[in-house]
Amino acid sequence: MSSTKKGNQWYFGMKAHVATDLQGIVQAVDFTAAKVPDHQRLEGLLTGEESVVLADRGYDYPQVHDTLVARGIRNAVARRRYPGQKTGLAALKRYNRAIARIRARGEHAFRVLKCQFGYQRTRYRGLAKNGAQLTTLFALANLYMLRRYLLAA
Repeated sequence: MSSTKKGNQWYFGMKAHVATDLQGIVQAVDFTAAKVPDHQRLEGLLTGEESVVLADRGYDYPQVHDTLVARGIRNAVARRRYPGQKTGLAALKRYNRAIARIRARGEHAFRVLKCQFGYQRTRYRGLAKNGAQLTTLFALANLYMLRRYLLAA
């Protein structure tokens, strides 16, 4: 884990990169230091069963688009506005808003971690221990989100 600067504020920590299915159940988890760009970790999240990838603007890079096209996966990554872009801003906003509802399902596991399990900060020093803790918490979040189906069976 390491520190990174966002604006004028310094942050120390890590990122959790998560792949979920359309129901919001976590399929794959990857952890990096806070300063590692999101788009560099996409390969580790792809399981081979995807038909479409929905992601936030941190994954809007040509390498990501090329990877998805090469694997035959439909690209629904949120687009970002590039410096100097003057045209197409309304269409860009409509596109991002249209996929936001579906993308929000991927954030539900993070809500369970924060609200139900009280996870707010990294507890240990080092990526390995924090990664192990978060992997366990995401597995428990899956059970929590599937509790109605599991109890009915």
